[in-house]
Amino acid sequence: MTAEDRMERALKIFLAIVVLVTLALGLMGIVKVRAHDEDHNNDAWYGSLLQPDNPNASCCGLADAYWCDDYYARDGKAYCRITDDRDDAPLKRPHVDIGTEILIPDYKLKWEQNGKPVGNPTGHSVVFLSSMLHVFCFVENGGV
Repeated sequence: MTAEDRMERALKIFLAIVVLVTLALGLMGIVKVRAHDEDHNNDAWYGSLLQPDNPNASCCGLADAYWCDDYYARDGKAYCRITDDRDDAPLKRPHVDIGTEILIPDYKLKWEQNGKPVGNPTGHSVVFLSSMLHVFCFVENGGV
């Protein structure tokens, strides 16, 4: 076998390995992954909401959403206290302590979208927060 034949054979083996690795990686990308949390059944809802005061911007998604079922008014302003006891790591979100009080500006209360009631399939009132606790949206429980 000549040096040229050995080079050609090595190149064919190398290309076969590249093709197999590419196929394996491609198959890994299409394997169905099981949801780690019941809220992933509502992923589309989380991602579909738009900010009431800025309808071109999203309320964000599951990683920005915190259950905030303890809500009330004080001195003419709306507040909620975080009640979310889910593990933050799987949701890829910053931790906010249970009991943290959040001021909800009136213009961040999400009641409807495109002229229709928003509804809320989560079973919880949800506040969408930035890492600095800026409110993107607040959606009261119910309506579904």
